[in-house]
Amino acid sequence: MKLRFKPYELQLKHAFNLATSSRTTTPVMLVELEHEGIIGYGEASLPPYLGESHETVAKFLGKIDLSGFNDPFRMEEILDYVDGIEAGNRAAKASIDIALHDLLGKIMGQPWYKIWGLSPENTPNTSFTIGIDTREVVVQKTHEAAEFKMLKVKMGLDNDKEMVEAIRSVTDVPLCVDANQGWTDKHKALEMIHWLKERGIVFIEQPMPKEQIDDMAWLTANSPLPTIADEAFQRIHDIPKFKDVYTGINIKLMKSTGMHEAKKMIDVARTLDMKVMVGCMTETSCAVSAAAQLSPLCDWADLDGNLLISNDIFEGVKVVDGKVILNDLPGIGIRKI
Repeated sequence: MKLRFKPYELQLKHAFNLATSSRTTTPVMLVELEHEGIIGYGEASLPPYLGESHETVAKFLGKIDLSGFNDPFRMEEILDYVDGIEAGNRAAKASIDIALHDLLGKIMGQPWYKIWGLSPENTPNTSFTIGIDTREVVVQKTHEAAEFKMLKVKMGLDNDKEMVEAIRSVTDVPLCVDANQGWTDKHKALEMIHWLKERGIVFIEQPMPKEQIDDMAWLTANSPLPTIADEAFQRIHDIPKFKDVYTGINIKLMKSTGMHEAKKMIDVARTLDMKVMVGCMTETSCAVSAAAQLSPLCDWADLDGNLLISNDIFEGVKVVDGKVILNDLPGIGIRKI
């Protein structure tokens, strides 16, 4: 197999404002794996707060030697080898995993949801993210997202209620909230959750700092809404310790090192009776479509990363009336534009 990669910069349609940062671009690394003339595409999304960059990914990918793997179907061995090269580098590892899945699906002539035996009609609605902003911009973004059946509201600053009230002034669709670790007092957090429940919020994602495990467990035990872990966990071995800390988990390929471990994560979460959400970073349709292959297994989806950018170079998964729509293209379901 031949490995190629090149850096790319995603341009956001709007500034992406979180409780702790703001940006208008996101660096990604685009990856290709070629075997006997068939090319699989992958991607590493590199939002700065995760600690990976074009430089670190290029350095990691430069260490990979696939000359010893003549059979791309030896997925377990290949991904174990890649994972063992160096600790961390989760997005870099995900780019290889995604490209390998795309390659194998193309060789088999089937999309991964069919290979896994999943029903495409079981895909959930996806939320569309409204970042922290002024009332006027929030209202504008809400109007632009009129086709979506659920909206995701970023929170964690001192204008949380204003954000919700601005959205509620123009729509009554269900909302989910992502505080991005922005609430530090468990009692105030619980009070806020009760206020949010009265306004049609469905669940709360990462309400408190990931280090406040005892406070988070108390909050989940007393919360009238499900709580979902995001920043608190990364990989499969993290899940069991959060069974009584959060109601569910948000799986992202850039954290899980790709589709292979993400599928296993879902299985583990279900055995622990936890809810499952599949999410994304700001990504092209490559990584978003890869994650979407898993979506029929999930309670919720937040797969709008490709919809937030203006320079996507792939076509893939679509959103129609707010619902994730999978296509029949083999592999991860994309074509290069």
